[in-house]
Amino acid sequence: MYCAQRQIGVTRDSDDAFGLNEYRLICGVDEAGRGPLAGPVFAACVILDPGRKIDGLADSKKISAKRRGNLAIMIKKFASAWAVSSASVMEIERLNILQASLLAMKRAVENLAIVPDMILIDGNHGLHLDMPMRTIIKGDSLIPEISAASILAKTARDAEMLALHQRFPLYGFDQHKGYPTKKHIAALQAHGVSSVHRRSFAPVKAAIKCRN
Repeated sequence: MYCAQRQIGVTRDSDDAFGLNEYRLICGVDEAGRGPLAGPVFAACVILDPGRKIDGLADSKKISAKRRGNLAIMIKKFASAWAVSSASVMEIERLNILQASLLAMKRAVENLAIVPDMILIDGNHGLHLDMPMRTIIKGDSLIPEISAASILAKTARDAEMLALHQRFPLYGFDQHKGYPTKKHIAALQAHGVSSVHRRSFAPVKAAIKCRN
């Protein structure tokens, strides 16, 4: 478990390991929704407040939905700054999922109310921004700011998929959030492809082919 705060004059082990102690405003960035067959991809960025502790920050995939929801409320309340953005299904199809994910992350950083000293990005792909940045593999498990961003991105995307379930109830978006589960594949085969499905993804292509 990593401490969620960077206190002035105190060295945090993860900061020391990554050479971050010289930076005061560190922005963590992560995305959610690269793997699903439907819906937008979301991204978030967070600058934590050194004086307001948030316990339990971790990779959003490793904590329960209820815990994610509670942490998202705390992050939005206590962080110095945060932002959530997305890239649409149309943009995913036009750019590809990687580039759409990077676009969503770039948008999130650009929407921050505070300009960070350093941007830390989960993964190994940088952003097209003229700002100091580093990429960190598995950063959502190593850096509290990235953990917080992963939680905001995941909860925002899940909320969007619940909204899409109201429009397209036949696909079970409220249960699998668009991921390629057996139930989702079966629904695609039975009902065809909706306007929010990513037609360039192989299982969706296969469903289209089977119905033609």
